[in-house]
Amino acid sequence: MVQLTELIFRDAHQSLLATRMRTEDMLPITKTIDQVGFFALEVWGGATFDVCLRYLAEDPWERLKTLKEHMPNTPMQMLERAMNIVAYSNFPDDIVEKFIEYAHKDGVDYFRIFDALNDLRNMKVPIETVKKVGAHAQGSLCYTISPVHTVEYYVETFKKLEEMGCDSLCLKDMAGMVSPSKAYQIIHACKEATRVPVDLHSHTISGMTMLSYMKACEAGVDVLDCAMSPISGGAGHPPTESIVAALKDTPYDTGYDLELLMKCRKYFLKVWEKYRHLHREKAMMVDPSVVVHQIPGGMLSNLIIQLEKFGAVDKYHQVLEETHRVQKDLGWPPLVTPTSQIVGVQAVMNVLFGRYKRVLEETKNYVKGMYGKPPAEISEEIYKKILGSDWRDAIIDCRPADLLEPMYKKCRDELEDLGLLKKPEDVVSYALFPEETKRLLSGEAKPEFTSDELPLEGEMRGRRFRVSLNGEDYEATIRRVKE
Repeated sequence: MVQLTELIFRDAHQSLLATRMRTEDMLPITKTIDQVGFFALEVWGGATFDVCLRYLAEDPWERLKTLKEHMPNTPMQMLERAMNIVAYSNFPDDIVEKFIEYAHKDGVDYFRIFDALNDLRNMKVPIETVKKVGAHAQGSLCYTISPVHTVEYYVETFKKLEEMGCDSLCLKDMAGMVSPSKAYQIIHACKEATRVPVDLHSHTISGMTMLSYMKACEAGVDVLDCAMSPISGGAGHPPTESIVAALKDTPYDTGYDLELLMKCRKYFLKVWEKYRHLHREKAMMVDPSVVVHQIPGGMLSNLIIQLEKFGAVDKYHQVLEETHRVQKDLGWPPLVTPTSQIVGVQAVMNVLFGRYKRVLEETKNYVKGMYGKPPAEISEEIYKKILGSDWRDAIIDCRPADLLEPMYKKCRDELEDLGLLKKPEDVVSYALFPEETKRLLSGEAKPEFTSDELPLEGEMRGRRFRVSLNGEDYEATIRRVKE
């Protein structure tokens, strides 16, 4: 038997609808979803926290509590970015600990914890805190292709995560690059070396993910990540109903009721149509080139945008080659936020101005160790080019968060002084996204759109706004259904 983690309320709409699905469009189908029997339902974390505050004028904590109330029988899961939590830089231990404590209290049962560099030092405090509050810790490793990211690398690191107390493990393939053979090799070796359930998370952008999922089943995978079919495919994920149907009457049969899933499908077809102003053909296209150049789709879009700014789109293929060289120079970091941006923009700078003639501050901080320990060694030559002759004095060898001062009390005092503190969770929101939290708590936050303004629910307002979808910025217009 294989179980599924359903992604419809988090990664599915983050990948294909710019994370814009509002809570009121989730609630009508929750009772049905709660009857399916999923291993977990991913509802929180990733970009959902940021987008709720910044664009939807929703309190992410209230969304979590509401979803838990409506789906009491299914474990609620969140994606937690280690010491980044749900933001884009490191935070001190006290903020990480309080965030996890409140998240569990408000409804998160399973915490999927990952670090962009797979640096276990950055994952230690989140894992320990999750165990302390009595929740399920899922240790997740980012999948990438490099000389150091071998089958042995993943198995040995997964073994360490199990030793750290993880209740389950996840191979997180953010770019949909894992081949059927690699999926089989890693999952099979991991199952032989560990005793906890193993999950495979992937996206369908390469076009081979369904094959990889089948080979993962043959290798003994316990859980697969999927999304309801109307919001699946392309930059998204394999469709839930299709996976359930494909595994029926096999040793991997999920046992899920396809009639229930078809009710879910019918509902989300309406949701997909309702959010049609966010549909982008590019996000739905299969792009097998990712398995050749190994650069995720969102990163490719960012490279093009950078080149357009300099009027140098003709150097695109040079930049692709240089990106691979920079990734090697920097110790083969997985190309995921924030390392993908660092590697990509530095590659553009190298092509336009000469190798490391102009160095980003983020590149310097990365090489110093401020994001964590690179997977492979960085050469002395690269250290000198980026940091100068006294580079040894700039390197840190501690966990980056060890350099940060506690900030929970300071943030709490500031919110109290502003007269905005309404609940303990607000302190953590303020620490992560201060300006957005102040606007929400003061009543100044305005949503880009509300559910009743969208198609199928009445007239549209003609409102224009910018969204980021699959790494590319767009200007969108909300239109009427019938002109």
